[in-house]
Amino acid sequence: MGRPQTIDEYVAGFTGQGRELLRELCVLAGEAVPEADEAIKWGSPAWVHPSGTILFIVNGYTKHANVVFTPSTREAFDADLEGFDTGKGSVKLPYGEPVPSDLLRRMIDFRVREHEVDGVQWM
Repeated sequence: MGRPQTIDEYVAGFTGQGRELLRELCVLAGEAVPEADEAIKWGSPAWVHPSGTILFIVNGYTKHANVVFTPSTREAFDADLEGFDTGKGSVKLPYGEPVPSDLLRRMIDFRVREHEVDGVQWM
């Protein structure tokens, strides 16, 4: 199969704990921002604001998934993210570990507000 055209195709490319975690992240994202469009951007699932701006992206890897926000969103949650591996805008979620759903919902809400209120675009 070539590059995934839909989020379902992307998730189907994983097995076991990876597929489970990615599915859980996709459900959470759909519940947190039902108004967002789902799309594949740079080969990864993305949730796009109705204005056309990417809100966040999910990437799956061999042993973990990343949820990638803007650096400003990730930095706003530094204290909550203690104990997580993080990058410039990313949060690493190892397969087999519980998804920090409440924290991710708060981060998604923050990201939507920073875009709608403060005009923060994608990176």
